Amino acid sequence: MNQPAALEVRDLRKTYEQRVEALKGVSLRVEPGDFFALLGPNGAGKSTLIGIVSSLVNLTSGTAQVFGIDITRQRSDAMRLIGLVPQEINFNMFEKPFDICVNYAGFYGVERAEAERRAERELKAAQLWDKAQVMSRTLSGGMKRRLMIARAMMTQPRLLILDEPTAGVDIEIRRGMWKTLREVNAAGTTVILTTHYLEEAESLCRNLAIIDRGTIIEQGPMKELLAKLDVEGFLLDIDGDLPAVLPTVEGASLQAEDAHTIDLEMPRDMDLNRVFAALAGAGIRVRSMRTKTNRLEELFVRLTGQTAEPEAAASGTARA
Repeated sequence: MNQPAALEVRDLRKTYEQRVEALKGVSLRVEPGDFFALLGPNGAGKSTLIGIVSSLVNLTSGTAQVFGIDITRQRSDAMRLIGLVPQEINFNMFEKPFDICVNYAGFYGVERAEAERRAERELKAAQLWDKAQVMSRTLSGGMKRRLMIARAMMTQPRLLILDEPTAGVDIEIRRGMWKTLREVNAAGTTVILTTHYLEEAESLCRNLAIIDRGTIIEQGPMKELLAKLDVEGFLLDIDGDLPAVLPTVEGASLQAEDAHTIDLEMPRDMDLNRVFAALAGAGIRVRSMRTKTNRLEELFVRLTGQTAEPEAAASGTARA
């Protein structure tokens, strides 16, 4: 017998007032144990979709199931399987992390003794046990984000949904949170991530869906989708100044980015040594090379025509 999907939505539609269609028949499936990215530009419908799945927004039509449980007909049962980490920090800053976790579990009927055991386990997993008894307002931004993950894990969710969990934090904190999320996923929890840091999605996720204007425009394994890209872009840092005219390499495009940098675009299957040989023949010495954009960002821009920008978290009045 086939195992039910961690999340399956079919022909999901949401129309707000004034006939604004936020979702136009969205269908997708997330397998148990997956680390799944849901990507899209502002107004694409990500927040509405997450709001529906997490019971914050009512759907107009269609179905959504969590591990085979319908979120409309069996809402309470479905919500017990879901942990939600919204983009905005939404706990009481004058409570201690330990109390925040214990009280949250109590809302779901977890007995206090068990809640306290879970709080210790989850705060240790989030590397916050030494901060368990301090006022939460004294925590750093990264610690507050990790506390929200620990709180969501208090109900032992089988599906963890994270809406922009690393928004506004620096790269060091972000990478620390990546480690935490990998550990959560490795322990068996299915994770769905929305993010505008596309390198984050490429690093963490095995499968993804890209939504735009309320419609899924691409979905599948990360590796397969990235393999569709047929062009790569690089920036070449040059010793000295560039000549007025750059050499020509058949099939590739070389443009001056500035006086010391070449913008190179070339087919993925092209031998890069051909470019270096042409540059060397023109007396141009390459000092270093770096990727112009990450591959997922290139795919995202190609499909949507937009760059990724921060988006509001899902809420009861979620925007499309």
